[in-house]
Amino acid sequence: MSEIDPLVIAFAGLHMQLSRTLDRRMAKEGASLARTKMLLCIQKLGPLRATDIAEYLGQSPRTVTEAIDGLERDGLVERKPDPSDRRAKLIEITPNGIEAVERTEPVRRQIVDQVFGTLLPEERESFGAILEKLSRSLSE
Repeated sequence: MSEIDPLVIAFAGLHMQLSRTLDRRMAKEGASLARTKMLLCIQKLGPLRATDIAEYLGQSPRTVTEAIDGLERDGLVERKPDPSDRRAKLIEITPNGIEAVERTEPVRRQIVDQVFGTLLPEERESFGAILEKLSRSLSE
């Protein structure tokens, strides 16, 4: 094991713990983390094709289509004809979908604030710079 491995393990563990906590607590309010991210995407960007959602979220089209099926089944989104291409469908958030986001987003915000609020302002700045540096190393 290299001296870097404990950092990687700790970072991955934190990410997994944060994701699971967010998912569990947000699901109690009506939409999991993944569902809320998709609903927010549709709400912010307006009616979109499934392929556009997949590209925006960095997910496979099949994964997004399956998620949309579930959201539609639960009345959180609707598929509507695309006026510019009658073969395509646009995904639109419903009033129930907007309500789900309004219930879950404060939970997400509270958990994120709880976790990252433990850092002092200068620690947040340093952490942000470190994350940026790591991200840049992957794109080089």
